[in-house]
Amino acid sequence: MSTELQQIDVGGLAVEVHRKSIRNLHVGVYPPEGRVRVAAPAHMDDEAIRLAVVSRLAWIRRQQRMFQAQPRESDREMVTGESHYFRGQRYRLNVTEQRGATGVRLVGNHTMELTAPPGSDLEARQRLLQRWYREQLRQRIHELLPGWQSVVGEEVAECRIKQMKTKWGSCNIEARRIWLNLDLIRKPESCLEYILVHELVHLLERQHNDRFRTLMDRFLPDWRLRRDQLNQSPLAHQGWDY
Repeated sequence: MSTELQQIDVGGLAVEVHRKSIRNLHVGVYPPEGRVRVAAPAHMDDEAIRLAVVSRLAWIRRQQRMFQAQPRESDREMVTGESHYFRGQRYRLNVTEQRGATGVRLVGNHTMELTAPPGSDLEARQRLLQRWYREQLRQRIHELLPGWQSVVGEEVAECRIKQMKTKWGSCNIEARRIWLNLDLIRKPESCLEYILVHELVHLLERQHNDRFRTLMDRFLPDWRLRRDQLNQSPLAHQGWDY
């Protein structure tokens, strides 16, 4: 799908416009500071886009205030004593160096032990942790997906994982492929289930319209609470720069 990128100003609000081969306009507000992004049909002119943004200004401002008030993690140095999250729980990192086997494991209820090669730098330790996170998320998806596919009544061809800065998940309806954000393994499992169901429901309804919300109410009645829980969780530092 070809995309044309443009920046426009709407009453002092910087808006990033992506014109695509789509039928409907979509306005999104993204962390960490509330960047505004519009996906618009290729034929839509600037004035129509401005009017659409103006009509949503109150909602945009609320989203921006929410992101700005959201707790934020400090920069991770991957050293003993700092905090890391796994499935919604906070763990104290304990770094040891040794030759041979490396990796991550949980010790008790409060310690995350990272074993790295001697002299390993920040990037090497981050790779070890990210690899462990990916393995853990893949395992949870494998365990959760069959049950939720049965509830929704739809199956995907595959479910993949990647690091995403502006989305928790996405669904390629034609390929029946779901992508989930790697950072979901750091959040409570209720949040992971919410995004999983959200993307499965897109196989039934492409748009975020009344039918989509009705389907979410049927399959996951407390989805709004789960969404709020996810939106209020601490923002990871690596998601700030884009």
